[in-house]
Amino acid sequence: MFNRKAVFEFEKPEGFDRDEFELEMIDYGLESIEIDDTTVYAYAAYTDFGSMSNALEEKKIELTKSDLQRIPTSPVDFTDEQMEDIEKMLDKLEDDEDVQAVFTNLG
Repeated sequence: MFNRKAVFEFEKPEGFDRDEFELEMIDYGLESIEIDDTTVYAYAAYTDFGSMSNALEEKKIELTKSDLQRIPTSPVDFTDEQMEDIEKMLDKLEDDEDVQAVFTNLG
């Protein structure tokens, strides 16, 4: 249902070369990379969190965010009416002080 992944987010440096970055980081556990206009998202196995963190630090890349996430393997779609009920339930879960994180496979 979910894959555990190490996710690293940082601002896209000027002159960023995706291919070069991938080749350098693959030895540290990089599995995939997504890039939008200003942000780079690097994904690795959760067991490679430490080695990826150290490698990014050595490259002087300042991370905006890094954490372990559960990525859904099979997202599920719901109707708008169902989504309203689900969002209410998720809000209640997130408001509970005993809940540390909530992961869903919502499409």
